[in-house]
Amino acid sequence: MRLFVAINFPEEVKKTLLATMHELKTKGVTGSYSPGRNLHMTLVFIGEVPSADPVKAAMKAVPFTPFHLTLTDLGNFGDILWVGAKGGQKLKEYDKNLRAELDRAGIRYDRKKFEPHITLVRRASNVKPQGIRLPRQEMMVEKISLMRSDQKNGQVVYTEIFSVGGKRG
Repeated sequence: MRLFVAINFPEEVKKTLLATMHELKTKGVTGSYSPGRNLHMTLVFIGEVPSADPVKAAMKAVPFTPFHLTLTDLGNFGDILWVGAKGGQKLKEYDKNLRAELDRAGIRYDRKKFEPHITLVRRASNVKPQGIRLPRQEMMVEKISLMRSDQKNGQVVYTEIFSVGGKRG
């Protein structure tokens, strides 16, 4: 199974991101747009593993404290257009501690430097669109999710299979 650790967004944040994507389209930006249902922020890409259990154990071992996440600006990595995000020290610390725990457990993962962002468009025709306004959007991150990625009917489908944090009632 193909796994990654991510922050999922409430509908309000997804609506903001979808509005930005719509604005990009009206400015003539073509490419492969992320489906609204798949909008998330990847913390660590794990990749193919035979079992999710070691990753779940690593996630359980890392203390999690809710934090604020703010959407910041549009940017790009080559032909990938994204929206940046800031989560402050708590986000950086959680990511660092999670990677250390994955290392300790011998779990392989993509070691690219963590750059908080949400991918909007891959293979974008214009990575510096002018006049795009990103509404200020902030949210409280209450949980971190372990996601499975599957191909179903020619589409990528992400499913949460485990999480840490969450509201306690």
